[in-house]
Amino acid sequence: MPPAAPRILIVDDEVDLVESIAYSLKKGGYEVAVSHNGKEALAVAISARPDLVLLDVMLPELPGTEVAARLRTNPATATIPIIMLTAKGEEVDQLVGLAVGADDYIAKPFSMRVLLARIAAMLRRADRAAPPEGNLLRAQGVCINLDTHDVRVDDAPAHLTLSEYRILAALIQGQGRVLTRAALISRAMGPGVMVTDRTIDVHITALRRKLGAYAPMIETVRGVGYRIMPGTDIPGSADASS
Repeated sequence: MPPAAPRILIVDDEVDLVESIAYSLKKGGYEVAVSHNGKEALAVAISARPDLVLLDVMLPELPGTEVAARLRTNPATATIPIIMLTAKGEEVDQLVGLAVGADDYIAKPFSMRVLLARIAAMLRRADRAAPPEGNLLRAQGVCINLDTHDVRVDDAPAHLTLSEYRILAALIQGQGRVLTRAALISRAMGPGVMVTDRTIDVHITALRRKLGAYAPMIETVRGVGYRIMPGTDIPGSADASS
């Protein structure tokens, strides 16, 4: 049997826009689910199990930022990629969306061709995140199971976004080397994605919050980027092998 078409959940209260996006997605071979308010979107996300959510910021009943935050705290929806749709062009609004769990954003009005390209790129990122079996990454009390994308902090599940997951994995795999913001953007977002350095800083802040007591192991190297501090329990490092 051919693989199932990716399912996209569109959440926006502009009915005409939703119909236009849905038409383009269906024409592109996607399955589509729709919702026009925040509260309903949460239920639809659980029942429809979409491969990606297009989420407007300004929604009735529950704002998009709150919807994103709740999707991220629910284990059933925590890893679903989210692209925020917003009429607001201010960087602060985009950063708020990223801080609560969105993986990407696109400002209205937008080209449908650009939106479809961003969706395709995000889905490719999600596919590439699936690694070969049998891989575990450890740093202090943090463990990443690369087979299942399960992240645990002292054996308790940590619900990371796809971008946060990829950043953390890249830092641990770096074995103490400093990774520039540009390198982290490439690894977390994919090559050719145009975002600001501040985007990575927002993801790092959210990641540190979710790592709790282990947040300090992510060291900021001012003017350069980030690294896992030397001395952490990283497979293959001198500390880990001694």
